[in-house]
Amino acid sequence: MISTATKVVETLLSAFGPQKWWPAETPFEVCVGAILAQNTNWKNVELAISNLKRLSAGESGVGSRGSGGKGLDAEFVVRLGTAGLEEVIRPAGTFRVKAKRLMRFCKWLVEEHGGSLERLFDRGPESLREALLEISGIGPETADAIALYAAGKATFVADAYTHRILARHGWLDWESGYDDVRSWWMDSLPRDAALYNEAHALLVKTAKEFCKAKPKCDGCPLQKMLPDGGARERERW
Repeated sequence: MISTATKVVETLLSAFGPQKWWPAETPFEVCVGAILAQNTNWKNVELAISNLKRLSAGESGVGSRGSGGKGLDAEFVVRLGTAGLEEVIRPAGTFRVKAKRLMRFCKWLVEEHGGSLERLFDRGPESLREALLEISGIGPETADAIALYAAGKATFVADAYTHRILARHGWLDWESGYDDVRSWWMDSLPRDAALYNEAHALLVKTAKEFCKAKPKCDGCPLQKMLPDGGARERERW
């Protein structure tokens, strides 16, 4: 019997087609984007990353790729310093907080793994997730985004968009926590990073176009899967 989760993914894939996420040139850019994306829109993150790439390219003279001080990598961010990083990532919003978080991640990567993402990623998904969660400022959603999109590990990003869709369809309660949402998907779908990547991207697109804060159910590919009585909203007291 096909699971509800599988039906959701198949329905959205048929409606929207492959999304080809994450929009980044390198795994390190994915890590940077995941940290900067907290509480802001992606266009602001792109501006901040563009600033970093332009500055790192000027330092190295070889563009945005490379390692050992060549291009945008952890060593470059550490050399830039927290104050310098704040100015460069200002478009991402709450730049002082995010600069500290990104700097902590980069220093940790350099000190514990020689600046190598390959070394960091040479472990299972849960081990990687646990390691990332030990870094102050990196929560479950950011850790899962790095593990899935940068490392290619089979872990699900259970963001607010995903939660909203599940709750409105009555598949989970509004009060469910992050781990509940993550487990709902991972217990229902095969452990496959490419599948999780596509599923999450499709859910985000659905939430942005239809399952907004004020839902626009007409025309949504998942409308036919709503419970009797329509979308379930959070109770207001």
